[in-house]
Amino acid sequence: MERKVIVVTGASSGMGKDFALALLKEGHLVYGLARHVEKMENIVKAGGKAIAMDIMDESQIQHAADQVIRDQGRVDVLINCAGFAVYGAVEEVPIPLARKQFEVNLFGLASLTQKIIPVMRQQHSGSIINISSMGGKMYTPMGAWYHATKHALEGWSDCLRFELEPFGIHVVIIEPGGIATDFGKVFMENLQGDITNGPYADMLQKTIQLTKDMDKKGRLSPPNIITNLVLKAVHSAKPKTRYVAGAYARPLMFARKYLGDRLFERILKSQYQ
Repeated sequence: MERKVIVVTGASSGMGKDFALALLKEGHLVYGLARHVEKMENIVKAGGKAIAMDIMDESQIQHAADQVIRDQGRVDVLINCAGFAVYGAVEEVPIPLARKQFEVNLFGLASLTQKIIPVMRQQHSGSIINISSMGGKMYTPMGAWYHATKHALEGWSDCLRFELEPFGIHVVIIEPGGIATDFGKVFMENLQGDITNGPYADMLQKTIQLTKDMDKKGRLSPPNIITNLVLKAVHSAKPKTRYVAGAYARPLMFARKYLGDRLFERILKSQYQ
């Protein structure tokens, strides 16, 4: 198998780390990009490279891209996995925090991608794999800002695919469902609003309980189910435009697409009774 130069953002934990380790095991040269280099020690021990990069810091993004291109002279695959979620009612999420959600989930991703595209054009080859979410095609209560970023990423990726196809560059979207990572923990840390006396307290409390139930009852899929899709996209000479896997993804995305707004929202409301 051809050894590829692969860049993975968000490689310090969760799906990003799982992608990086699996690709290293296959013999690829992997650069892990994340804020905390110390959390990528196992990637380095497995033969990979670790670069400190805050996806919100333009100078760090430029430095990371420059280092990979300087070291290797090429990039075969860019996997944009860095991201986080802010949940809470639209009224109660501070706009600076909403902007941060977009900076991490869209604009930082876009900045790194812009810096990698030229070397891929020169190669006339490459794959850009963007980790979206089933939340890029549907929605859940209290998740307006998170869903907005993922809906934006979907449209952005589709346009990018059309633009880059003449240069032999593939753009792939992966839409995970519920995956057993630190998402629930980060979700709780970033939850906005008064859960005791606020106007959305009941809905917030129910959202918290549903999230905890999914974790406790083992209803989430392991990260390797998404890693398998990444490997499939990396190996394919002509990857699909989208791959979907993970708990709840297919039924919820199907319901959102074919049942219409009112019926889909009736299903959501049934979980909040």
